[in-house]
Amino acid sequence: MRLGLHQSARMEQRLVQSPQMIQAMQILQLPALDLEERIEQELTENPFLELAEPEPDPEPEERTAAEAGRVEALLDVLERRSKDREFSTPSRSASAYDEDGERKLEAMQNTPEGPKSLAEALMDELAFLDVDERGRKIAEYLIWSLDEKGYLPQPREDLARDCGVEGATPEEIEAVLLQFREAIHPALGARDLRECLLLQLDATELDAPLVRRLIQEHLEDITTNRLPRIAKATGHSLEDVKHAIETIRTLEPAPGAQYGDAKSEVILPDVTVEEVDGRYEVRLNRGRVREIALNPIYRQMLRQAKKGDGVQEWVKKRVEAARWFIDAVQQRHSTLQRISEAIFERQREFLEKGIKALKPLRMQEVADTVKVHISTVSRAVSGKYAETPRGIFPLKFFFTGGTANEDGEVESQAAIKQRIAELVSQEDPDAPLSDDQIAAKLEERDRIHIARRTVTKYRKALAIPSSSQRRRF
Repeated sequence: MRLGLHQSARMEQRLVQSPQMIQAMQILQLPALDLEERIEQELTENPFLELAEPEPDPEPEERTAAEAGRVEALLDVLERRSKDREFSTPSRSASAYDEDGERKLEAMQNTPEGPKSLAEALMDELAFLDVDERGRKIAEYLIWSLDEKGYLPQPREDLARDCGVEGATPEEIEAVLLQFREAIHPALGARDLRECLLLQLDATELDAPLVRRLIQEHLEDITTNRLPRIAKATGHSLEDVKHAIETIRTLEPAPGAQYGDAKSEVILPDVTVEEVDGRYEVRLNRGRVREIALNPIYRQMLRQAKKGDGVQEWVKKRVEAARWFIDAVQQRHSTLQRISEAIFERQREFLEKGIKALKPLRMQEVADTVKVHISTVSRAVSGKYAETPRGIFPLKFFFTGGTANEDGEVESQAAIKQRIAELVSQEDPDAPLSDDQIAAKLEERDRIHIARRTVTKYRKALAIPSSSQRRRF
């Protein structure tokens, strides 16, 4: 074997992604609300980006004076920073910061207060409880030990040992919990679902021995709808058991569920599909996404910059970054528009007839139509929604596999799921359809042949219980 240095040449193909390409892919993947935040961030960081809002054209003298003032403000900032030769971090003029600050302060003042978490609500309630310093320390520990449902599954002995209060006992733990239960919820701090329901039953003071027995002994039978088994075990009639279960359903299974930071998801559709004169038009919702443009003030700054002070280099870098960002946003709009048009050209029957007419569609088909890579399609539809005459749907909803029927046509998975849901909704609740019967009806009625296990998979995806659980007694 020869040792030493030597040179060799070889040819290979490699994809090298430039910073511009990476930025364009990131912008393409952003939904409208996230893009709005990103634009706001860029407006804050880059002084040469501005909103492209039409404004009345001022008089020449006023325009000249305003531009001179803005250039002077930016040059003052750059002059202060040039002392340390720090031109890598952009800065905006004081007036721009004042304007942004006032706008953000107004937005914060007009924003409604978010819902309190369970811990925050209990900490507020703690201020009104009649407890000494020792009890307060125990209470704070218990508050932050509750899970999101409001349960406290740990053994009371462990809580007493770990609460940080010397000599704390399980009895003290229960005493503090009792105060919270009287003030917040009768089942707060329950160990599990069974204790949670029993605590609420005690608080209502109902004389319901059958309800209590069902909670203590037959919770699993209730969840699996085994009512005849419960009736036989308790010696009560089926009607009595059903009445007792209705009472149990009025109880709250999660005492902490009413609190928390969970909010309804705000959906801002990126795409709107409307019927106009018998044809469907696809357009982007750009109302919330503000148009941006390059601030021409940079030309005057370049003219006034002194040679060798670093200002020209800094201005050129920021202007180049601004142009890249504007191009990335415009490219996002163009790509999303073309991909959306290709999707709804293929799914026209869905727009006319609904989910039953949804056609199988793969991302590769759209990529071939639009002449982009499949990863571009995936990024473009990620997290984005379309408002259609049939409702608001994620763009990914329109990509689905399919099953061929006996006529040779292909039914999408979403369409088959819709047919299964309809069959279940129309069934006799006293004799619900089994998965085998659903598969047989699909073949008989719609000429769709699928296996029982496929029906089971689709039924579970739709969160439809099994036939034994759907049966009404």
